[in-house]
Amino acid sequence: MSAVWRAARAAVRRRRLQTFVIGIVVLFSAATLVVALRLLDASTAPFERVFADQAGAHVVAVYEPGSAGATPAAPPVGTTAAAGPFEQAVLAAPADAALHLPDSLTVVGRADPAGPVDRVELWDGRWATAPGEIVVADLPPAAGYHPPSLVGSVIQLRGAPPLTVVGFGYSVSRTADAWVTPAQMAQLHPTAVQMLYRLPGEPTEPAIDAFTAALPSDGLLATSSYLVIKEAVKAGPGAYVPFLIVFGLLGLFVAVLVVANVVSGAVVSGYRHIGILKAIGFTPAQVVGVYLTMVSVPAVVGGGLGIIGGEFAARPLLTNAFQGLGFHGDVGNGLRVQIAALAGILVVVLLAALLPALRARRLPAAEAISAGSAPRTGRGLRVQRWLSGVRLPRSVSLGLGLPFARPARTALTVAAVVLGVTTVTFASGLATTVSRYSSIADRNETAPIAVRPGNPQFQQATTTRSDEDIERLLRSLPGTRHVTAMLGIDVTVAGQTQAVPVDFLRGDHDEVGLKEAIVAGRWLRAPGEIVVPSALLHERGIHLGDRLTLELDGHRTEVTVVGETMSAAVGGPALITTWETLQRLGPQQPIPNHEVMYEISLLPGTDISAYLASVRAADPGLAAWSNVGVNSFTVSMISLSTALSLMLGVVAALSVLNTVLLNVRERRRDLGMLKSIGMTPRQVVVMTVTSMAGLGLLGGLVGVPTGVLAHRLVVPVATRAAKVDIPLALLNVWQPATLLLLALAGAAIAVLGALVPARAAARLTIAEVLRTE
Repeated sequence: MSAVWRAARAAVRRRRLQTFVIGIVVLFSAATLVVALRLLDASTAPFERVFADQAGAHVVAVYEPGSAGATPAAPPVGTTAAAGPFEQAVLAAPADAALHLPDSLTVVGRADPAGPVDRVELWDGRWATAPGEIVVADLPPAAGYHPPSLVGSVIQLRGAPPLTVVGFGYSVSRTADAWVTPAQMAQLHPTAVQMLYRLPGEPTEPAIDAFTAALPSDGLLATSSYLVIKEAVKAGPGAYVPFLIVFGLLGLFVAVLVVANVVSGAVVSGYRHIGILKAIGFTPAQVVGVYLTMVSVPAVVGGGLGIIGGEFAARPLLTNAFQGLGFHGDVGNGLRVQIAALAGILVVVLLAALLPALRARRLPAAEAISAGSAPRTGRGLRVQRWLSGVRLPRSVSLGLGLPFARPARTALTVAAVVLGVTTVTFASGLATTVSRYSSIADRNETAPIAVRPGNPQFQQATTTRSDEDIERLLRSLPGTRHVTAMLGIDVTVAGQTQAVPVDFLRGDHDEVGLKEAIVAGRWLRAPGEIVVPSALLHERGIHLGDRLTLELDGHRTEVTVVGETMSAAVGGPALITTWETLQRLGPQQPIPNHEVMYEISLLPGTDISAYLASVRAADPGLAAWSNVGVNSFTVSMISLSTALSLMLGVVAALSVLNTVLLNVRERRRDLGMLKSIGMTPRQVVVMTVTSMAGLGLLGGLVGVPTGVLAHRLVVPVATRAAKVDIPLALLNVWQPATLLLLALAGAAIAVLGALVPARAAARLTIAEVLRTE
């Protein structure tokens, strides 16, 4: 064993450049592999991971205050943990665009955010510890986006004293919309008591039904299951999972191909050394041991560093992918992934070295020495002869024929470039799709300003102007381009068991970006027409062309479904129709002006802050805010695609670099002979770079359509998982010039990888390249 180690250590020292290349390639491949496996691992069960991390409640039971169930002597049989009782009250909340408060707020009294069940993750501020303080439940912002902190805001709930927001938290169990101290809860007149339970493992619906049936029935008002929350949350991360799987698999394949190419090439180029070892008495098994040890040293070092780097790279990607959906912090434990990645990368390295080493161990010493000097005679000669007759510079024709001398090595290199170009193509299409989706869904550019009159029920400043007067005032302000009034009302639809939210529009609804969200059919043109969001269309079984009967306050009117839209007017899944439809329904009660919201588009060059100030100055009873912001989904997908594209592009370039290094090493004598008959250093560079540029171009021509196909297949799967249909404009993102540039990306990767060793080969002197090793 000592002889094997000494020989391996000497080989590592002698082949420093090759050892360095193996270590660097394994480092990047291991990092890519960790990121890929972390993405795949996280995509399998993101909700379950965060639910376990926060000790989410499998069952929430709500009891009447003072009942036997609200004061349990011991947790029910079958629970692993219980928390409570927590008093709760449901209070009406004012419309507040900044705080994103629902119309009614479920407020719970808790002394702290920790506990055995439903640990609340505080992501801004602190927990409420004194009267007059409240913690609001909200999703954490996307990583890298730092909106102004709203800690310190004051909210006025109906029937409650003013409460100061001291923190924001997230509960995956969604047990409350806000939390106060138990002492403060007494002033809010609680109407129920909440108990939280955790069950063993991941209970199924029958297990939860059996558990709830065994709960004390005295005073039991309602129960809820975590399965409902899981189903609701699944639509969000479901949009990420297909993308994570694609990026993960691409990273996995590239890592395996590149490592196999580099290590097997290193062993093949060392056949001469194998022959020398045999000549001095090493047994075939010892020879194999030397080479396995030789490649294992840089592989272990590079793999260890790559695992650490990959974990650091994966964490922000996972945070970006899940934090905006409410998954705060890291998703999953990466230890098992790191162990699996390190073991996997070492297995790939050893297998890549073992197969050629086993072939060499059977060769006699003399044959192994001669085999290590160059590829076997005759490989690629037919192609070289044909290229010699093509009217190309000789350095170019020689370069185009070089890859055929090592077909297996060439195939691995091309495959790595193909996957690299596929990733870049898929990522660029994904970034364009996500950007367009964000632009259409958020309408930040087409309707950046929203205005709503204050609600007097919450002691807000209000206006005496009528709805029509408010619209005229807004149109008269400098900088106003278009104004659309929106009113959301729950309306009964004949044949539907539940009321359906409907948004009634008046004004310039054709000009504020709503019709761009049409997926099928068309936008509103005349009274009596309605468009339906895709989520409601599938959920309620509505189809284009259907005639729906709307009913409100005893009045009815018929409307025709003329279009399917990607998103609703006010952000929720609601049917969208014109104001004339509301007038046909003739609601008996006058519409309060504070229930109408106005979306405004501005003239080019209008300053948003100055416009908001002008609205407030024109009427202090109008609350105005900017809708311009960063969409967490957009940030997550663009960050993910950019990071993975860069990593896989670097790994593919390293694969090309290794191939050129091996080719130059094997053809040292050929280079010396070519230089001796007049080939200039520049021609050597051209020949070497051309040999890889052709492979890169081939990889680009194959990788671009593969990436486009992956984009066209994966994006619809992701949108269906999110229960949203999208217009064709989000799929048709490719322009001929863009596709051409992407195809050339393969050649660019190959040229970048080949340039450094090509210049090194050009600097070799004739005497140096013709001498023996």
